[in-house]
Amino acid sequence: MSDDGYTGGGGDDFDYEGPGYNEDTFDDNYDLLAQDQPAGEEEGADAAEDVMGANGVNGADHDQEMANGDEPAVGAGLAGERQPNKVRVTTPYLTKYERARILGTRALQISMNAPVLVPLDGETDALQIAIKELSQRKIPLIIRRYLPDGSFEDWSVSELISD
Repeated sequence: MSDDGYTGGGGDDFDYEGPGYNEDTFDDNYDLLAQDQPAGEEEGADAAEDVMGANGVNGADHDQEMANGDEPAVGAGLAGERQPNKVRVTTPYLTKYERARILGTRALQISMNAPVLVPLDGETDALQIAIKELSQRKIPLIIRRYLPDGSFEDWSVSELISD
C-alpha cells in the first residue's frame, strides 16, 4: 500500500474524481490579456477610441497614404483580405512546393474520375496526366499565398510561370 492510499487494484473502491471546481474562487470578470491596471479602471470605449480612428481605420495608418497615392482601404491588411490582382507583391513563379501540391492534388482528382482537360496520348497514370495539364496550363486550381500581415493573394495556376 502506498502513502497516497491507492492500493493499485482495479476494484470498485477507487473514488478519486480529480481536482474539483470551486465556484467561490473563480472570477468571471478576470481578463487574462489585461495588463496590470489600477483598481477601478476599466477598458472600454475610450481605450478602443485610442487604438481605432473615428472611421474604424487603425490609428497608425489613419493619416498616411499608400505609396501610389491612394487612400488605404478600411481594414487594409487585416486577416483574410484579398489583395487586388494589380498590386500583387509575390513572385509570379510557381515554387517547387506549390508545384508538388498542385500536381498531387490534380492527380488525386484525376484518379477519382475528374474530367481530364488535355487530350490523352495513351497516358493512364494520373500523375503523368497532371504533369501534362500543368505544362499546357490547363489545371483549374488557384494558389492562395498568405502574406506576413495576414492578407493573401490568389494566383491561378495558368498565371504562374513554371519551369
